[in-house]
Amino acid sequence: MTDNPTSENPSTAGPDDETLALAHALFDAARQGDAALLGSYLDAGAPANMTNAAGDSLLMLAAYHGHAPAVELLLQHGADANAVNDRGQTPLAGAAFKGYADVAAALLAAGADPDAGTPSARAAADMFARTDIQAMLG
Repeated sequence: MTDNPTSENPSTAGPDDETLALAHALFDAARQGDAALLGSYLDAGAPANMTNAAGDSLLMLAAYHGHAPAVELLLQHGADANAVNDRGQTPLAGAAFKGYADVAAALLAAGADPDAGTPSARAAADMFARTDIQAMLG
């Protein structure tokens, strides 16, 4: 018998240091809009819908930081345009809040729902007078 319960049941073990470092690198790439790095890992099989501890997806981070090319790349790899984080926010609401019309356009083209989440993208665009995004939302 050992004091480490994960040694008896490896399925309960958390990710190793290398896996955690890779995840952090991918989240940083999304925040920084590094589409080349994201693309190489997505092409190799990294999950486009991966989320961090706050429930923020790669798409949410790219959208919130205004990186339309990274947003488009993630969407092309199957990222969920309507995924909500742990606070009930969507990537489209993040783009509306920050005023990133190009990101909002990419998300809408991929089927993002302007009324999903709390607050919704429509509510965020209204609250912050994002007239260009309000026009897109109809």
